[in-house]
Amino acid sequence: MATYVTSDAHGHLRALDRALALAGPGDDDTVVVMGDMIDRGPDPVGVLRLVRGLTRARVLMGNHERMMLEALFTDDLSIRGGWDLNGGWVTAAQLDDLPGTQAADLIDWVAELPLFDIIEVDDAFSAARASVGEAPRRIYLLAHAGIDALAARGHLATAGIDLTDPGVPARLTVTDLMPMMEAQEAEDLLWIRERFWGVPTGLVDDQGRGPIVVAGHTPSILLGSFAERMAGPVLDANGHARIVEVGAWQDTGGIADKIDIDASAAGGFPHGQVAVMRLEDHRVWYAPVNEGE
Repeated sequence: MATYVTSDAHGHLRALDRALALAGPGDDDTVVVMGDMIDRGPDPVGVLRLVRGLTRARVLMGNHERMMLEALFTDDLSIRGGWDLNGGWVTAAQLDDLPGTQAADLIDWVAELPLFDIIEVDDAFSAARASVGEAPRRIYLLAHAGIDALAARGHLATAGIDLTDPGVPARLTVTDLMPMMEAQEAEDLLWIRERFWGVPTGLVDDQGRGPIVVAGHTPSILLGSFAERMAGPVLDANGHARIVEVGAWQDTGGIADKIDIDASAAGGFPHGQVAVMRLEDHRVWYAPVNEGE
């Protein structure tokens, strides 16, 4: 069984469908879709339906899903206008075209989506790096925009977990990390940028052991404005946006402590892609958003 992650399809149904077909998750695999399924692209309702129909899917809320819910359940014209300005008019029009029960069913499903997930997987990626050595399991913290790392470390310290003690990051468990994530502010999980991408999480030790945070929300084409220590360029040789790993340096044993999986589909053609990463080995599949999609 493997775990695949993707985020920020933003209504680009065809690209998402192609990316998933290329990755080819099986019935026993897990696909985590990390929000911003809607708005901007031409078929947000199609994306919602595709994701909801995936076998063994774990779906998170993004800031665009939150904006949709806030706009649909308010008479405040400024909130509705803010959603429209962020591409919500596409989603609203498609929802209006649905029979009322179908629209309500999709909206109710979105309203119940969680803000984060924690996944533990076989760590073939790190085990393959000689400088890291054998690391059979790795925990990933998944949130649409990222986490407040300072608050996360403070919560662990309050719980008696001192990340500066040698070996402590390697011994962190899902049980340790669940209260830490539950204590995060929803606003950060959905919207944070510079305070996440621009600083080390402090969760990965100098042997490269500890939880890695996976996030979307910030299109990788814009990542240079917020992040330091990016592991590679934001564009490939064809000018398409890439998944970018961030934060690898000597204090993390050369392992990135953050991964941006938003390959800028929101911008559409010509730079945008939908990307899928397999967490076990960090293999990535891309599907460009074609002109007219």
